[in-house]
Amino acid sequence: MVLQELVSLRPDPAAVPPAPAGTSPRVPVLVPDLLHPTALRRIDAEQTKLAIALAFASGVSGGVFSEALDRATVAPSTWEPASFAADLFLQQFVAMCLKVRIAGHEPTVATNHLVKLLAHPPADPATVLHRRAILAELAGSPHLRKELERLYLTLCRFRTLLEGATGAGKWDANRRQLDILQLVKEIIDCAADGFVTARSGLTRLAAFGRRVQEDEPFRSLADLLRYDERLATLDLKVSVGADGRIRGFDVLSIQEDEKNPFVSSPWRRWFGKIELFLRGYKFSEGEVMARLIDAVFEGIQEELAPLVQLVGDLEFYLGALGFHDTAREAGLAVCLPELVTAKEPRSLSGLFNPLLLAHGVTPVPCEIDTDRHDTTVLVTGPNSGGKTRLLQSLGLAQLLAQSGLFVPARAGSLALAPGLVVSLIEETKADQSEGRLGTELLRIRDLFERLPPGAMVILDELCSGTNPSEGEEIFELVVQMLAKLGPQAFITTHFLAFAARLERERTIEELRFLQVELGPEQRPTYQFAPGVAHTSLAGHAARRLGVTRDQLLSLIERNTVKAAAKALGRG
Repeated sequence: MVLQELVSLRPDPAAVPPAPAGTSPRVPVLVPDLLHPTALRRIDAEQTKLAIALAFASGVSGGVFSEALDRATVAPSTWEPASFAADLFLQQFVAMCLKVRIAGHEPTVATNHLVKLLAHPPADPATVLHRRAILAELAGSPHLRKELERLYLTLCRFRTLLEGATGAGKWDANRRQLDILQLVKEIIDCAADGFVTARSGLTRLAAFGRRVQEDEPFRSLADLLRYDERLATLDLKVSVGADGRIRGFDVLSIQEDEKNPFVSSPWRRWFGKIELFLRGYKFSEGEVMARLIDAVFEGIQEELAPLVQLVGDLEFYLGALGFHDTAREAGLAVCLPELVTAKEPRSLSGLFNPLLLAHGVTPVPCEIDTDRHDTTVLVTGPNSGGKTRLLQSLGLAQLLAQSGLFVPARAGSLALAPGLVVSLIEETKADQSEGRLGTELLRIRDLFERLPPGAMVILDELCSGTNPSEGEEIFELVVQMLAKLGPQAFITTHFLAFAARLERERTIEELRFLQVELGPEQRPTYQFAPGVAHTSLAGHAARRLGVTRDQLLSLIERNTVKAAAKALGRG
């Protein structure tokens, strides 16, 4: 009977094995987590499952995916986002540089989720290697990248249809739900079939897809969709007139899909309706289909929450590939750098600032080489010579390397660091009680409060707001204390004579020096060479910005004439 068929589709509670102690019930055997070597379920599965069920039933619009991803947890990390995110413009970098681009289209991604992932690089190096292997395989295999894009676009269609406010009153509710279930099947089939050649962590997609395909709920889903698409096959004889119009047709044969468990013989359907009518039940064909859909959805819904997490994972890799493509189109290159120890050399060839590229400015790549990582590098040179942009590039490169993504350089070697502290922006606050010296001293104190041994430190213009003689004393103290932590430090300064003395005396063994390289007419080349700059080129900057004696006198004369003319006009 129809009711018996509906009941038979529901999972038997006795057939579900009990969950191990201390775990959530009915945890999937395999979660398609692409970010960690040991799969993690990072979203609230029960809350997400409930939200999906409500969206499937009602068709009311909502942020099922974005809300779940915003609340998603991340793997353990030793980095503190407050120490670097604002100064590296991380939100802006993710929104502008990690765009997902597929066949000329840019789908809207969960930016907050990507920011959270980058702001918390994994502490476990095995996780970094796991992500690098996936990204390298995608970059080297057009087929796998295409399959990943196809899977992502299908997930986007599933998301749009599930969350779209297109429920009752706009079209047949059964049709909408069947279309959603059809997309679920396409997603599972794509995962199972599209990644069989993968060798990296992408194999988890194929394993997840095959596992779902082998379960009874998926077979019921496939049977229902086949029933919806092909209840029977008709053999027709069509009569066409001289004018090309159909005059009539004869049904020669009808062949029902008898192997489909949802298909009943005509006499059985007729007898079932009579029996239900005699018992007082009245079901329309639409109501029967609705109950079939509900039963199939209940069986498969356990596998839907992991798809929400998967969307965020795919955006992580597709965003990185989009960054790769954007750089290549600008004639630049990105790479997965070699990971070395802190005692080994740092090398970044063709390092560029991705934020400049995102704003439409083609950056000038530079070469950065130091004999080891655990040193403090003092960077000197003129204003507008690229020092601050260099610091920003170094910070972003370290952040991306630790996240397992491409860095903005053609090639390189980097050591992982247990933390990152960046201070490039000093904002004046309305309630600021200290002057410039006090503010700088508080910045230094805050640095040492947050700095773990071996971390990367990036400071712009240390002690620039203080009296030079006192500033140099504080500067030297900071450099000496930093050496005790063995950091990977880059610090810019305009204390040129002081830096030259430190280079000459070599009293601090861990110090290294880079200067802005100058070209013809003493113009910065945006390259960096060993040593200390001899001049800040203040005169060049003053002439370029119109602050010479003659230029200022000209402005004074112009304003005097204008004021006199204005006074005569009033007279």
